Amino acid sequence: MPFLDKLERAFGRFAISNLSLYLVMGQVFVLLGAMLGRLDLKLFVLVPALVPHGEWWRLFTFLLKPPSTGGMFGYVFVAFAWYIFYLMGNALEAYWGAFRYNLFLFAGFALTVGAAFLTPGAPATNAFIAGSVFLAFAHLHPDFELALFFILPVKIKWLALITWVLYGISLVRGDWPTRFQILASVGNILLFFGRDIWLTIRHRKKAMSRQVQKLAQTEPRHRCHVCGKTDLSDPQLDFRYCSKCTGDQCYCPEHIQNHAHVVAADETTAR
Repeated sequence: MPFLDKLERAFGRFAISNLSLYLVMGQVFVLLGAMLGRLDLKLFVLVPALVPHGEWWRLFTFLLKPPSTGGMFGYVFVAFAWYIFYLMGNALEAYWGAFRYNLFLFAGFALTVGAAFLTPGAPATNAFIAGSVFLAFAHLHPDFELALFFILPVKIKWLALITWVLYGISLVRGDWPTRFQILASVGNILLFFGRDIWLTIRHRKKAMSRQVQKLAQTEPRHRCHVCGKTDLSDPQLDFRYCSKCTGDQCYCPEHIQNHAHVVAADETTAR
């Protein structure tokens, strides 16, 4: 995109490399601080209604709030979530470059904060920012295989499809804070991949149209009711329809004058 190229030329030197690693390390330190009783995770949550009352740090610290834990399995899940975010974030940075990946995360951050202020009394989460990283990776690498539960290999595109379905269900049945957070995440995806998605849809639509036309061309317009010859198998023949037969009965030149007329069952009974 030309606009992003201009931005990168102007501000690319300010890009932070390995940003995914720094975010994961920040969450690790915050979680350790909370486990040791030195930090209160509630102070890291973004609650927009509290920002005007001097708690401005919440605008940024929510990025460092680790996923919720619950027992030993919860810590395993958190470690796995960190690993996936780091893996996919690094892949996006390698694909885009540090500047564009930084911009992707910043756009997700800005949209999430903006969406949070639409329902200022509700806490916002960084989960949907991580979700946008996951969906972006799945869009670029749909056939990447992930070991689900460390055992079952599943292509990332199917997990992304499940994520989209869950997002759709939450948009219909969820509360408004959740809806706004999802829209912020989806908006970030569309901001960076909207053109690609649109071109893919157009390409598939044209391919489907060509397939339909191809199938239509393989279906004969005329078929002899007696011998089965068609305008495709014998294009030189002049096919005609018999006015004495019931329905549109087509015949080749050989059988137009030499065939048993097709008569409806009710006409036969009347005779």
